[in-house]
Amino acid sequence: MFTRTIEPAFYDTDALGHINNTRLPAWFELARNDLFKLFTPDLNPKQWRLIMARMEVDYRAELFYGHDIEIRTYLTRLGNSSFTVTQEARQHGTLTNLGHTVMVQYDHQEKRAVPIEGELREALTAHLDTAPASA
Repeated sequence: MFTRTIEPAFYDTDALGHINNTRLPAWFELARNDLFKLFTPDLNPKQWRLIMARMEVDYRAELFYGHDIEIRTYLTRLGNSSFTVTQEARQHGTLTNLGHTVMVQYDHQEKRAVPIEGELREALTAHLDTAPASA
């Protein structure tokens, strides 16, 4: 599991005084950088080996400005060429948001999915947790 702490900025809030729901997909993507580095260590977009096939975010509770947010990132499924990244946003230890993103290892030149094999599969397996998130 990868863990990253986000310190919300004032501009992340909305008129209701809590963190705007549009910030979670951006924060989840930022927190996936640790995972992206397994595929492209220098994060060079010209060497990128992934595409996103699906993304969903469940909003369970409000997030508030002035308090850090912990993003936990791990895999809940590892297929032949695709995998599901699950991410939890927590504030004060409470699960507030849950995201699932399906990523595919992809050859952009050949326009096709590529199997996940060898050391890369081993590295991803180390972050595999099929247990559901709990509050």
